[in-house]
Amino acid sequence: MKGMVFTEFFEMVEDVFGDDVLDDIIDDAELPHDGVYTSVGIYPYSEMTSLASALAKRTGHELTALIETFGHHLFGRFTALYPGFFVGVESTYDFLAGIDNHIHVEVKKLYPDAQLPQFDIHRNDQQLELIYNSQRPFGYLAKGLIQGCIEHFKEPITIEKVDISDDMTSARFTLNKSA
Repeated sequence: MKGMVFTEFFEMVEDVFGDDVLDDIIDDAELPHDGVYTSVGIYPYSEMTSLASALAKRTGHELTALIETFGHHLFGRFTALYPGFFVGVESTYDFLAGIDNHIHVEVKKLYPDAQLPQFDIHRNDQQLELIYNSQRPFGYLAKGLIQGCIEHFKEPITIEKVDISDDMTSARFTLNKSA
């Protein structure tokens, strides 16, 4: 997992819960390198799981809700860090439909070693269905990213998530435009 994801997680934790909680979860997670990440480094996803679990334990919040919240935060950061990904894109459905064929292609150019999730997409005017498949159990992170996308485009869209694997590596997201 790219170090940028870790540094953004730390930023979110610091902003929402404060410096002390960030220091505490780094200690609680017992990371092999004391929580030092570079944005361009690559780290095991299990370290993110350890950090998020430590945050859930410290704060009393549900782990899945924290990961989802982080996904929402991360989408906002993507809009600031990679504005070119949004040029000419006018809707949530257009952006999400282009993840594999546009966004992930560009990410691979920047980070050839990135292990990205894949999305099977089915779309009509009112509904978008995304089937998420990943090597990592981050379906709730994907849900948060999708929620961030909906907020970014300011569209009245509802989202339903159904896990299609026991290990949270596959999920079906159904998005419906509201009247």
